[in-house]
Amino acid sequence: MTLSQRLKETDWIDVALWVFRVVIILLVVVGIIRKLFFGAGIAYSTKDWLDFLTSGLSQGGLYALIALGYTMVYGVLFMINFAHGEFFMSGAMTSAVLVGATLASSGFLDSQPLISIILLIFVSVLTAMAVSLLTERIAYRPLRRAPRLVPLITAIGASFFWQNIFRGLFGSAVVPYPVPDALEGRVAIMGFDFLKVRLVVLAASIVALIGLYLFVQKTKTGKAIRAVAEDKDVATLMGIDVDRTIAMTFAVGAAMAGIAAVLWGLTFKQASFSIGFVPGIKAFTAAVLGGIGSIPGAALGGFFLGVIESVGPPLILEGLGLPGVHQLKDVIAFTLLVLVLIFRPQGILGEKLAEKKA
Repeated sequence: MTLSQRLKETDWIDVALWVFRVVIILLVVVGIIRKLFFGAGIAYSTKDWLDFLTSGLSQGGLYALIALGYTMVYGVLFMINFAHGEFFMSGAMTSAVLVGATLASSGFLDSQPLISIILLIFVSVLTAMAVSLLTERIAYRPLRRAPRLVPLITAIGASFFWQNIFRGLFGSAVVPYPVPDALEGRVAIMGFDFLKVRLVVLAASIVALIGLYLFVQKTKTGKAIRAVAEDKDVATLMGIDVDRTIAMTFAVGAAMAGIAAVLWGLTFKQASFSIGFVPGIKAFTAAVLGGIGSIPGAALGGFFLGVIESVGPPLILEGLGLPGVHQLKDVIAFTLLVLVLIFRPQGILGEKLAEKKA
């Protein structure tokens, strides 16, 4: 075969992708080496790196909780529910305005922090579930057999609809999210100080993730969700109510988003009608990273994304000499998404789908 024939048969898109992969890997390696061995950028202490890691794991837990809604709905319907971020927003806004403000003004929030947080989560979860069930019943169920693009566009429309509904109900201003005094400050563990709220958020996220995993694996409803995700027609023949199971899937995913909404509010101390957009996109990124349709993959992708967002800027970007590295964490997140889609399109724990599901 002559050189001209080989050049004609070369897939130049593949070549460009491989060049892109090599360049990105080299940049990452150079950044890490310059940071760790040549002291590029700011010199961080062990305490600083532990803070980065703790914040990353805490943030990753929030991403994981929200990502579960994306991955569960995709598992049963093979659609991306871009309105899921608004389920998260609805829980945050309702719990902050209707419950949080009252608890804070009465002093009950500080005197009974545990009960107060449980009440906030209860209201947030109920609101998120109600919004999700309304969306599924009114917007998605009639389009169950429509072409895939139709429910996708509907999801985007539903997202804007709920944003404007809550904007009309609670206004467009940023609402302060009340935080109990018990969660302020730091706590010493093994000689190192950690932010209390970050540790509480991390622990609560892990408990919620374990609870969801046990629900899906051990309960009758969880088994029905897995059966519908595998094959709706066979599940129907086995006596499973597919519509009810799909609605339950939306409700469970929204419940996780409702929990994440309260934990997000406790961490960042504010909520607004537009708060669901960025966490929703990040959570979708986490779901894709872990393998869309895989519950353990969504959890792993969330924690992975959170840690990379927190540790990546000081470790990699400072090593490359970039200014304002902590403002570039979104660049890290979405570059990581592109890399995973190039290297492993099915995600970290995802499997290649059969042609019927793809």
